[in-house]
Amino acid sequence: MLLKQGISPDLPREEANAPMMSADIRIIGDEKGNPVDIEILRSGSLPLRMLGPGGPAREEAVLAPMDQAGQEVLPVLLGLGMGHALRALLTRHAGPVAVVDKERALAEIVRPGLADLLADPRVFFVEGASGEEGAGRALKELSRWQEARGGAPFLPLPHPFYMRLDRAWYGSLRKHLEASRKFDFWGKARQPRFRDDMPRLLLITSRYFLVGEVAAACGRIGVRQRTLTLESDEISSEDFVKSLLREALEFRPDAVLTLNHLGVDREGVLTELLAKLELPLVSWFVDNPHLVLHLYRGLSSPWMAIFTWDRDNIDSLRKQGFSHVFHLPLGTDPTRFRPDAAPLEGLRSAVSFVGNSMVYKVAKRMEKGRPPAALLRNYRKVAEAFTRSPERSVRDFIRAFSPHLAEAYDGLPDMEARLAYETMLTWEATRQYRAACVRALFDAAPEDPAGKNDVIPLIIGDDGWKINLRHEHRPWRWHPPLAYYDELPRLYPFCDINFNTTSMQMKGAVNQRVFDVPAAGAFVLTDWREQMDELFEPGKEIVCYREPGEVPELIRWWLAHPDARRRVAAAGRKRVLACHTWEARLRVMLATLKQVFGSR
Repeated sequence: MLLKQGISPDLPREEANAPMMSADIRIIGDEKGNPVDIEILRSGSLPLRMLGPGGPAREEAVLAPMDQAGQEVLPVLLGLGMGHALRALLTRHAGPVAVVDKERALAEIVRPGLADLLADPRVFFVEGASGEEGAGRALKELSRWQEARGGAPFLPLPHPFYMRLDRAWYGSLRKHLEASRKFDFWGKARQPRFRDDMPRLLLITSRYFLVGEVAAACGRIGVRQRTLTLESDEISSEDFVKSLLREALEFRPDAVLTLNHLGVDREGVLTELLAKLELPLVSWFVDNPHLVLHLYRGLSSPWMAIFTWDRDNIDSLRKQGFSHVFHLPLGTDPTRFRPDAAPLEGLRSAVSFVGNSMVYKVAKRMEKGRPPAALLRNYRKVAEAFTRSPERSVRDFIRAFSPHLAEAYDGLPDMEARLAYETMLTWEATRQYRAACVRALFDAAPEDPAGKNDVIPLIIGDDGWKINLRHEHRPWRWHPPLAYYDELPRLYPFCDINFNTTSMQMKGAVNQRVFDVPAAGAFVLTDWREQMDELFEPGKEIVCYREPGEVPELIRWWLAHPDARRRVAAAGRKRVLACHTWEARLRVMLATLKQVFGSR
């Protein structure tokens, strides 16, 4: 049986480097007409047989390297041939396997008889194209296939017939695949994690202030660290990925640590890359994770661990698919917040409050989300109801609060719009609650007629406070925001009472100020939260109010008893130094990570 087919005529015909151009194909069939061999007839050259006298055994001989390779490789047949090598390979290797073949005319002859093999889900077939560009595309397809299968090294298995057909094309591909196997980046980058007493951390940093605190704490306890600076929100940028891979190979970290999922892209580039490296990704949430993580559905990973400062989030995060979720409260840096700080001129006070008014934050979220009228109508009353509700999640609260509101919420166009609305409502609830607590300070009347302990509150924050307190006619002082690192440590020790209120994004947890103020040797009056009792001994190490109506009497009493204030402040500082520093938090985190990932 003979079939002649013209192939495009342009390239050289030398046998040593002879793409199948200007040639005829002769099919050698059995008595039933099924192809058993193929011969290439080229002008000026001897005929070239695919199998020749060696028959199927000649083709199966390409599998010889498999004898030493084992199952932890990705075999790549360079040339489909008559299918004998592929069939034999699938009987001795669990898969997956790949086949690269750019000879379309030959493949069209052979493939009909190999339908069962090529339909096997273990087989990845790459139909190449001639030229350097075509070889590059084939290599990219193979690389993506390799990544999706854990990055095991390639094992090229070149068919001698195809190497003679086009040594440049198949030889180049073979060279690249062998280089990949010899270098085996993924194998070199993977390693047992958390085996040393002092682990290595790779920190993703940006302008987020607490990254600096964590980095400094790492240095104080001897944790080896390096940082990768994220210049923009584009985690998948080529430069960042290259830097990450270089650090994975050279520094060999035990984990990558980020705060609030900073730098973790929604497409899953970082999550997949680190999972392939078997390098744990650790995200420590110091804000509400549900305002972030519901944008990352489907991007959980067995190589990801989440720490949240609010114990209330653990169950809901696990239901979202994150298997390694742990509670880790906030902390403080006692080298920064100290009793011996120099005072800020003009800011000594009997009572001070530091915090954002939330006025502009609410407005920005409203502008970004542009919720429909059904969600804007009475949103302040809805926020007030959320403040009183024990429900932690805005989304769950809405469903319980009003079917009409839930219907409008569900009708928002996308996750971004729903996130904007949830955040807007959270910030509005915080604005109302915070303003009510601060207004209670004005009700702390003078303790004696001379006004010796007269309370003129000092409010430090954005000028939205002038809006929140626009109807307040009693005296108060306002000061623009202070820098966290350089100025707040010089404020707390020189205020008799540092007043604190907690955001509505954390109904059970405590915020940063509860640790910073005692570390500075100062007295804090804060709203009670359920998780407070496991951190401090109430009444002895910290003083709390349960609702704003209690504030005036507490302010008057504690201003009138400075010795009692000093005892509580001293006990609070002792507790913070013993239990609530960033170093203490890191030790807990690292011990947890070693338990989870150290045995893998």
